[in-house]
Amino acid sequence: MADGAMTTTFLAVIGGASLLAVTARRLRPVDRLPSLEGWALADRSLGPVWTWMLLGGTIFTAYTFTAVPGLAYGNGAPAFFAVPYTVIVCPLAFVLLTRLWSVARRHGYVTAADFVRGRYGSPPLALVVALTGILATMPYLALQLLGIRAVLTAGGLYPRGAAGDLVMVALFAGLAVATYRHGLRAPTVISALKAVAVFVSLTAVCWLVLARLGGPGAVFEGAARRLAGTGTGGSALVLSPGQQPAYATLALGSALALLMYPHVLTASFAADGPRTVRKAAVALPAWTALLALFGFLGIAALATGVEAPEGSAESAVPMLVDRLMPGPLAGLVFGAITVGALVPAAVMSIAAATSFVRNVYVEYFHPTATPKRQVRVAKAVSLTAKVGAVAFVFGLRDQDAINLQLLGGVWILQIFPAVAVGLFTGRLHPRALLAGWAVGMVCGTYLVVREGFSSIVPLGTGAGPLEIYAGLAALLLNLTVAVAGTAVLERLGVPRGADSTDLPSRLTAGRRPETGANTP
Repeated sequence: MADGAMTTTFLAVIGGASLLAVTARRLRPVDRLPSLEGWALADRSLGPVWTWMLLGGTIFTAYTFTAVPGLAYGNGAPAFFAVPYTVIVCPLAFVLLTRLWSVARRHGYVTAADFVRGRYGSPPLALVVALTGILATMPYLALQLLGIRAVLTAGGLYPRGAAGDLVMVALFAGLAVATYRHGLRAPTVISALKAVAVFVSLTAVCWLVLARLGGPGAVFEGAARRLAGTGTGGSALVLSPGQQPAYATLALGSALALLMYPHVLTASFAADGPRTVRKAAVALPAWTALLALFGFLGIAALATGVEAPEGSAESAVPMLVDRLMPGPLAGLVFGAITVGALVPAAVMSIAAATSFVRNVYVEYFHPTATPKRQVRVAKAVSLTAKVGAVAFVFGLRDQDAINLQLLGGVWILQIFPAVAVGLFTGRLHPRALLAGWAVGMVCGTYLVVREGFSSIVPLGTGAGPLEIYAGLAALLLNLTVAVAGTAVLERLGVPRGADSTDLPSRLTAGRRPETGANTP
């Protein structure tokens, strides 16, 4: 059971997040009419600091902060693929998100599927991009709840049975109400608390771990002895030659996939200009350093002899915090990680709802829907997404959500040719892109399921097949089909849709002045 000081500090952090969410209403211009752009993108008004906090708070989720150290605790060195992966994201975001923001702002696009619809003039291609994003986002949203539950359980803050479920529902209820009323502004203001709380609490935890264990060298030596004692071998703290292809392809594929998720694009579209997106991308490595320290805590949990429950390695760091830190500081850490789940969960639900409204509801069911009605439907869908995530977590095994998230990463990568490649060239035929998407989805799903829901799959035969990331293998096949299909369709003279976007090379010509607002 948690002590009183821990519980008090935890509730203070959660209460602070709730109070900040309430203040989001003050940041909305009173003279603006309701619009989906205003609700989902905060009127594209976020300055560099707000964009950095929201984008970092959205990308670096609570489950990331528990799963990465959990993987380090259970598997050693391979877990640190997340560090180069998030480093690769920064230059990609600098280029891709900046260009995509410029096109989206010029044409009033709110989602990636909007861009695809304008770029290729193909409603079916835009539909599959939107549905793929929604499909990949939903298990990601459920994982945020699993991260909260793992933290609360390790800290003794999650009662058994129905009482624990009520705690989870209560935490999510406040988020749901704030998001319903204020849209993206609610997670934006909460992201400020997340940034401060996570950076401060992690610094305190790492300082305490190093002081108790005698420095980084002692931590890694203790972890190596622990791994050697379990039969894994001390070399698990260093990649073997056979692990390097899987490590490299997983890092690259994950970075490419991350920028295609609707919640990441939503956070970047809310910036007030391309210069703001570039500044936020340049500063993102600060969050990567944070993730590396969380991975280090997974190694520290090994060194201190933490015994995580079987199948719950993500509990290792919360258990380490509970063991080493005094109650108030432990409550601060648990509160910070919990708030860390609320920000991405809110943005994910907003992004999924916006994609549904713009690219399914308006496109196929109600083309004349007014902006006010679009906002109303988006709010309802956002709320439904959160309720569905809670029901998913309570109704299915944790492993089911994890398996679906593994598939989600493979699936979302298959829209990369239509979105990212489309920023630089419109040569690919929309029908060829559809065919490539279908082949990539089927191939990627088959590879992951065949290996027992492992994202690393062997290619080739013989004694030493090459192990690579399934999503990247499926993407290469996807691109091959798209390029070959484009050549065939051009040869046959099959017409393509009308392109209503500006080419990237012309984005700087006649660009609209950037706004200077720095508030969400």
